[in-house]
Amino acid sequence: MVKDLLTLEALSAAELWELLKRGNYYRQRLDKGEKAGKELRGKTVANMFFEPSTRTRMSFELAAQYQGAHIINFTHQGSSLVKGESLLDTAWNIEAMAVDCMVIRHGTSGAVKQVADNVQAAVVNAGDGKHAHPTQGLLDILTIWRHKGRVEGLKVVIVGDVLHSRVARSNIQGLTKLGAQVVVTGPATMLPDAADWPVEVETDFDRAIDGADCVNVLRIQKERQEQGLFPSQKEYFKFWGVDENRLTRDILLLHPGPMNRGIEINGGAADGPNSAIFDQVTNGVAIRMAVLSLLNERGGH
Repeated sequence: MVKDLLTLEALSAAELWELLKRGNYYRQRLDKGEKAGKELRGKTVANMFFEPSTRTRMSFELAAQYQGAHIINFTHQGSSLVKGESLLDTAWNIEAMAVDCMVIRHGTSGAVKQVADNVQAAVVNAGDGKHAHPTQGLLDILTIWRHKGRVEGLKVVIVGDVLHSRVARSNIQGLTKLGAQVVVTGPATMLPDAADWPVEVETDFDRAIDGADCVNVLRIQKERQEQGLFPSQKEYFKFWGVDENRLTRDILLLHPGPMNRGIEINGGAADGPNSAIFDQVTNGVAIRMAVLSLLNERGGH
């Protein structure tokens, strides 16, 4: 990782651990109420979100603010893009305002890399199409590590629409590189070919979670039902929904949010003792502090 963070696939295991350990350091600082840092003093971070976002956008904003950066928040609606300006022209104009780092979420796979390849500023991928969401993958792995004390040798189950999920891709890239066993489960229409990804594929959820250490529940997008990828929300929950009865005492429960309660997860599980869902949100701020501070040290603008 020199200038940008675009995927976890591009990082070595050592680089992943460097980010995770730094994220853990910032999490410990946050737990102590230590929010006033100077790591990014004098730097300007542009949050450029071309898709709706709550947790990711706000946590990047807080991560930059807690380290003393100036922050520009850009949204697609009301920008010059609606007048026909290209993505690259928008990026070049923002960079010309002496921006040091761009945090970009975009609905098209590859759009963030296109910007990164054409600007001098550091670029962080905050989610692009179905391709990657590296900081979500990092915060999920940080949560697992903090709760389980290790990553290597753990069995992590990812349930839901794995095939179309950038969150799943980034989790799989990071977890397998650090030695975890990853099993994906859900309707066959939502699962990748096992030959294409370094995972085990299992359509029977109960078999998949047998002996699992962690279950990461993906949000089910309602348009997937309209596309015929599963028959009904009721049937989806029956076969692949997570409730408290499916969780043994030692299974750690994750969900990247936003949750669709009653579709992929119920309240008993989401709010129960297995859940680390809100802990993930706090870890999201910490890991994004780690990413921004490390990119700043490595160069960028």
